[in-house]
Amino acid sequence: MPDAAMLRDSTQILLPEAALEGLRDELESRFTLTILKDDAQYRIVGSPVEIKEASRFLTRNGISVE
Repeated sequence: MPDAAMLRDSTQILLPEAALEGLRDELESRFTLTILKDDAQYRIVGSPVEIKEASRFLTRNGISVE
């Protein structure tokens, strides 16, 4: 049985609120994602394939994704 933390990591990205400044619209238009605001951070949720591609996009745009 898969580890819940591993599954969660492959289906979401957590970023500080300021990280998506100027990139959110392009991120939403390029990928099939749900972007939720939790307190002072964003939770980006999607399929493992979309999250992987979105992570690459964010990294290319200078956003550190852990």
